[in-house]
Amino acid sequence: MIIKEEVWITPYQLPRMLHIYLPDDLQEDEKLPVLYMFDGHNLFYDEDATYGTSWGLKDYLDKHHNRLMVVGLECNHEGNERLSEFTPYSFDDYDYGYIEEKGLALIDWMINELKPYIDENYPTKADRNHTYIGGSSMGGLMSLYMIIKHSDIFSKAACVSCHIYPLFKQMRKDLRTKMHPNTTVYISWGGREYGNNHILATVTDQNLQIVRALLKKPHVKVIPYVFKNHNHSESSWRKELPMWFKELKL
Repeated sequence: MIIKEEVWITPYQLPRMLHIYLPDDLQEDEKLPVLYMFDGHNLFYDEDATYGTSWGLKDYLDKHHNRLMVVGLECNHEGNERLSEFTPYSFDDYDYGYIEEKGLALIDWMINELKPYIDENYPTKADRNHTYIGGSSMGGLMSLYMIIKHSDIFSKAACVSCHIYPLFKQMRKDLRTKMHPNTTVYISWGGREYGNNHILATVTDQNLQIVRALLKKPHVKVIPYVFKNHNHSESSWRKELPMWFKELKL
């Protein structure tokens, strides 16, 4: 089942929709692991998705009988606010200009307000071993940042097609953060996501530097994937679902 519930984002003083997945056959007194995801409107139904194609996540979970709760946070659709709210760093974008960082406040809200609310009102396994984070593009960037900086809260992350190209230098400093030893990070990128091969090579090098930095941390598992023919779209991320669900053992 999909539940749509409006919540209040305190630091922005704005309402926002949650798109929540629970198994249809949820048993009485059953507790579920929780996967928090960005761009919740793109996850489950094509009619809700920004570009008319969703990840098909409900169909996938129903088909494979995953015992999992997904909490998808819808983005801000006004102007460049999605970019601002889904980045922990300010940066200059070739297409959109200067993007002001507003994501740190959102991360704090997710950890200190959203997660406690979900744990109180839904049948969750609230410990870190059963709390995960995931997203694509800017949501992938946020997921990567959150697993690096808050691995005491999240034990696994699906960082799909992270938007790291214009702000990698800032992220390098945070890669020095000490992480919980029982942490797994899936990180991917596609061969057709970028305008030319030079940018693809640069992004590949950046992702590999991230992978190497994470591998240096004691008992942190890193799972990198490159998809030769994937572009930057929900249809590609839909095809990728089986890979990271399998690798992260969700």
